[in-house]
Order: sequence, then structure tokens, then C-alpha cells
Amino acid sequence: MPAAMTNAEATRRLTAPGCPFEMEEATIRGVSLRVWKNARPDLRTILVESRAFGDRPYLVFEDEPPISYGEQYRRAARLAERLVSRFAVAKGDRVAIAMRNWPEWITAFWAAAATGAIVVPLNAWWTGEELHYGLENAEVSVLIADGERLASLQPYLDDLPALRGLVATRHDGTLPPKAVDWQALLDTAPADAELPDVAIAPDDPATIFYTSGTTGRPKGALGTHRNICTNPVSVAFTRARAALRRGLSAEDAVRPSPPGASIVPVPLFHVTGCHSALVTNTLAGNKMVLMHRWNAERALALVDREGVTAISGVPAMIWQLIESPDFSRYDLSKVVSVGYGGAPAAPELLQQCRKYFPQALVRNGYGMTETSSVAAMNWADDFVAHPDSVGAPVAVCDYRIVGADGQDLGPGEIGELWMKGPNVIAGYWRNPEATAQAITEGWIHSGDLARKDEDDFVYIVDRAKDMVIRGGENVYCVEVEDALYSHPGVMDAAVVGIPHRVLGEEVAAMVQVKRESRVSEAELQAWVRERLAGFKVPVSIVFDHEPLPRNANGKILKAEVRAIVQAAATVAG
Repeated sequence: MPAAMTNAEATRRLTAPGCPFEMEEATIRGVSLRVWKNARPDLRTILVESRAFGDRPYLVFEDEPPISYGEQYRRAARLAERLVSRFAVAKGDRVAIAMRNWPEWITAFWAAAATGAIVVPLNAWWTGEELHYGLENAEVSVLIADGERLASLQPYLDDLPALRGLVATRHDGTLPPKAVDWQALLDTAPADAELPDVAIAPDDPATIFYTSGTTGRPKGALGTHRNICTNPVSVAFTRARAALRRGLSAEDAVRPSPPGASIVPVPLFHVTGCHSALVTNTLAGNKMVLMHRWNAERALALVDREGVTAISGVPAMIWQLIESPDFSRYDLSKVVSVGYGGAPAAPELLQQCRKYFPQALVRNGYGMTETSSVAAMNWADDFVAHPDSVGAPVAVCDYRIVGADGQDLGPGEIGELWMKGPNVIAGYWRNPEATAQAITEGWIHSGDLARKDEDDFVYIVDRAKDMVIRGGENVYCVEVEDALYSHPGVMDAAVVGIPHRVLGEEVAAMVQVKRESRVSEAELQAWVRERLAGFKVPVSIVFDHEPLPRNANGKILKAEVRAIVQAAATVAG
């Protein structure tokens, strides 16, 4: 069904003066930008507002007692008071969090942010050496960690001169000499503690999230309060825009959803988990359901038990839910929203979501650490009409498709995606060279190859550095992956280039096949050949029934895939 109006017209109606998504101009770091007029100014404001939800459930973690909004605020206030009074945390100090998705992670985030400190969420998958690098690079003053991360860090703790406070939770009782137990620390705070009195401006630094570090050492992306507080408004705007385009009235399109429950299976130490899940759900008064670790069958049980209304994750997680033999055992009828992003997904996943969650709006989106999560989203009917798109950019974001000569390209032409808006980070922590390379007059260079259409829908073609060049022909990996995904026996796919003496590179792939699948390499090659040019057909395909290697943010680890595929090709040769 054709959309009721263009993206441009829907945006004009939703952002008109007096509307919930009204915009205004602001000069940020010397660049004039559109900003949401009604966005919260800082994270502290969101925490304070959340207290009004009182006894409404806030966090559910496995089989532990639920935590209400009121109790969460009191815990955050007590911890904030202790950070200031015991560890002398002041505005601008760095407070790091190194733990898996425990409830304490969320308390630590809100408490540190409310003191004006810069929160440094460290990757819980990192080794002790990598954690040490993040703590040293950010010159962290206080570390809040769980027992597993403390054990990894034990050999490095004496080599952190800036560290003056160490708080430990979820441990076995054996603590380093300088560490204080989480609960013991909170018990020493006044029961009626209030947040420390500190003035926070929208463009003050709020977070340092480390990039995945696929090339060289990870870089610390310095996010501001405005960056993060832009995100929940952007999510709401994209939903309203899609509703207008499918024919709803303006009044219905902007009406907030009733409080719901969202399962949060993605790591909180990445922007998707922190900005889009934690901050957005807190502002909306939703219940969040956490998991000790990702397991599809356990997730289905929690969706049923907690009446979950919204499911989101990386595409591989959604596939695993749908493919689970336990899927039909549970009541999933309350799920009204299914979303995925953070990694490429086959259009076939959309069809499967519509089949298995017929009552739900399905969405995907696009963002980066450097855009503070959401930069574009694709909802419901728009997603059905443009299943290979990540959607149209949010209204406060501008975007360009830039050619190799630095000139803007038109619809249908492939170039690098650049974005500008109040969600773009301030830069990389104490790394002006990397900042200058990545950001030009407010424009973040995504490193993604993309194209656009006449209605502003963006299509991610490939990572520029992952593109395979076979005998001078560009092979966009996502295109080949989509062809592989479309086979009924394939659950996940990754395409890489492997060396060839004459051609330079050849196309190869690794696929995760469904449990019952018996597809062969020749059959899958023929399948791709029917859909794409012959030079794009993988010359070698590695099969596995287990998930493909991914980092904590759900992105395929192409270096690991390439090593596996290349080793298999060498043996076969």
C-alpha cells in the first residue's frame, strides 16, 4: 500500500511550532544544528523525573525480587552521595562500570551521571589487559565492577595511579585491599539521601563509550548529555512519522504508548543497550527485564512470565527466538513491538517476524556509537515497503552520500554515509587526530557505503573497509549475504574476501544453517547464482549449526570469519 504522505510532509507536520517534536536551532561546538525543543536537558533530569513513577516496576532480573522506580531512585541517590562524600567525585571525573547486565549496572550509571561525572561503560567481554587500557586511557577515578571483572583486573590494579575508589558487587567475598563492597557502601549512606547539587549543561560530557577497535586500539567516543537525551525523542519521532505515513491521524500518531515491559538482552555497555533501551525505557516508565546471559529459550520464558510488550536485539537474537523449538510453548501475545539492528539483517527476517509476531509492529534502524544510537529508523508498513532499508533519518539529523571525490551523490548512487546532528559525539577522548579524521564540520564519516532513494530512505550497502574487490569488480558483502539469507535453510551469513593470486580477492562465506537443514555448498552456490552475477557467488562456503562469531554489540567478527573460511579453503585446495 502506498504511503499516505512523503517523509518530508510527515516531518513538517510533526515538527511544526507547538507540536511535540518541535525543533529549534542551537550552535554546538561552532556548528549550527537543529535540536529537539522538548528533549530533557540532561540525564540527571530523567532520573529525577523517574521518581514520580513510584511503585511501578522498573527492573526485573531473573528470579530476584523486582525493583520499583522509587527504590531505584533511592539506591541511585545513596550511591551518588557516597561517590561524592567518600571518593570526592566531582563534575568531569570519570567513573567506570565494568560488569555484565546486573541491576547494579543501571544504579551505577544513574548515580554517576547525576553527580556530573563522565560515565565510562567498559566492555564486559574484554580481557584484564583491555579493561586496564580503558581505565588508564580514561584516567578513571572510581571503578564499579563485578567479581568476574575484578578477577581479570587483579594483576593491573596497582598500575592505575588515577584510581582512588573501587566498588565491588556480585563477588565471592575475596576483594582487593582497596575495594569496598557495594552493599556495605550503600548501607553507610543516609537512607533519605538526595542527589548532590550540581549544575549540568546539555553539552557537558556524559559518557565515554569505547569503539569495538576493529583497527588498532579502541577509541573513547565522548558523548554529551544532549547526545543521549536526543535519542528517546528521536525514537518516538520515527514511530510517529511512520504512523502518519500509514494513515493515522496526527493526534493518534503522537499519542504515547501505555507503559509496557521491554526485555533487554543486549549489553548495557554499548549505546544500543544504554541509550535506546535503558534511557528510553526509563523516560517512558516501562519495566525492563534483564537476563544473566543471552539464551533464546530463557528469553521466551521471561517474555511470557513478565508480559513483555517489546522485544529488541541484534538480528541473530531474533532469529534464535523464532527458530527455538520452545517458541510455541509460551504466550507471546502481549508483544506489540519487535525491533532489531546493530548488524545487517536479511529481508527474510522481517517476513518471519510478521509471521511469528502478527500483532507486533516490526522495526529496524541504524546508528553508531558516534551517533549515540539512533540516526534512522524503519517502522511497520514502511519497513514492509522498504525491507532492505534502515529507514529515513530522524528530523534533527542531516545526511549525505559522499563520493570518493568528496562530492554529494544523488539517489541510487553509492558512496560513504555522512551524518550531522545533535546526536553526533563531541569527538574521541583526548585523541584530536582521530576526531579530525572522523568528523568534518560536524559531519561524522560513518565508514559505511550507502545509497538513498527519492523519499530519503537509506540503504546500507557495505562497510567500506569490508568490501571485496574481485578482479577490479566491487562486490558488496551485504548484497551476497542477503542472497544467502534468503535460502530457507540459512539462519545467518557472513561474506568475506580471501586472497587470490590473480584476482586479488575472491568471495567466500560462512553460514549458520538451521537445525533441520541439509543444504550443500553446491546447492547454495546455485541459489546465489540465480540471484546475482556469477562473480559474486562465493567460491567457498563454510557451514556451521552454531552462531557466527560476533562481538558484544552483535557485529560479525569478520577477521575471525575470514580466518576460518581461509583455513577451510586452504585445506580444500
